[in-house]
Amino acid sequence: MRRRIALLPLLAAALATSLGLAGKDAAAAEQRPWAEIADAANGQTVYWNAWGGDERINAYIAWVGERVWDDYGVMLRHVKLADTADAVSRVLAERAAGKTADGSIDLIWINGENFATMKDNALLYGPFTEALPNFQLVDFEDKPSTLVDFTVPTEGLEAPWGMAKLNFIYDSARVAETPGSIPALLDWARANPGRFTYPTPPDFLGSTFLKQVLIELAPDPAFLQQAVVDDSQVEQVARPLWEFLDALHPHLWRGGETFPASGPAQRQLLDDGEVDITLSFYPSEASSAIANGLLPETARTFVLDRGTIGNTHFVAIPFNASAAEGALVVANFLMSAEAQAEKQNPEVWGDDTVLAMAKLDPAERKRFEDLPAGVATLAPEDLGPTLLEPHPSWMVRIEAEWQRRYAR
Repeated sequence: MRRRIALLPLLAAALATSLGLAGKDAAAAEQRPWAEIADAANGQTVYWNAWGGDERINAYIAWVGERVWDDYGVMLRHVKLADTADAVSRVLAERAAGKTADGSIDLIWINGENFATMKDNALLYGPFTEALPNFQLVDFEDKPSTLVDFTVPTEGLEAPWGMAKLNFIYDSARVAETPGSIPALLDWARANPGRFTYPTPPDFLGSTFLKQVLIELAPDPAFLQQAVVDDSQVEQVARPLWEFLDALHPHLWRGGETFPASGPAQRQLLDDGEVDITLSFYPSEASSAIANGLLPETARTFVLDRGTIGNTHFVAIPFNASAAEGALVVANFLMSAEAQAEKQNPEVWGDDTVLAMAKLDPAERKRFEDLPAGVATLAPEDLGPTLLEPHPSWMVRIEAEWQRRYAR
């Protein structure tokens, strides 16, 4: 699977060249009235390809399925993925085989390099977001990443449904002082051997840790907002990352010889007392995990002094979706105040909303006001600056090089 991740950009480039698709729109903008779309969606089955590695998220998606069935008559099937690139590869393969309709995927949970690949190769339905009534509730002003995905403008080809920001979870019963920077984390790991690790890239959380290190140690982080030009450029800019990891790995859990497969697997190590610090992409995850019996009551959250990476995650519709109307209904429901508040509840998932509170009516705002704060959740003002994601082309190169250097 990891080898396919590294080859995916090459496959996409070859496909775009052979079909003359790169940079073109896959379809016309969706302009039908919402009532017409909802009526066509009734009775459709939507196959939503989404990461399936966390039971809390799986349960939330199942709840979404119940709600869109009750309200719209749409049957939602969660196709659980180990990696989003598997779904992108399937759409690429269907395009190459000439399957331009009745595709096997109707909706994808996506962002980053996978979105860039699909957009560049005209594999997306739409633009469609302007046709969704709830899209107007999104906070575009204070959450600009709802319109830009890893530096790539979304242009209506994916709908935002959650906010993510890298943070660290630790056991306060065993850690008295938390590191405030990437270099300080290395010092902490040296002083506490075996008590930290990170998931294996291309797991999104493991890859985000690599990007966090890269951004903090890069002489000019703004340079990472530009697309990679050549391998020599990557070698020069990423050198501090590899030097840091070479120094860090001997002090990791199991001596850096093996890594947890996913965020939940890493969180389990913290719960089992095998490590003292773990990573998360949801500021409310520690509180949610405590509420669900997945972490000890002493779990707490911290961030780095200079900020941590943040982004928005989206859903997109492949160009050849069999149930495009049903997928539009699901995407719209995901941006509703009901679905967003349910998702933000730390007892459910703890994933932050994309909505602007000022755009909601009083009853909708109350859904959020009534949410439990969570004992381990930092206040918004304590989460620190949000660092922008690098251009997707950097992550493709970095993940492949990590595999070459460290995969066992």
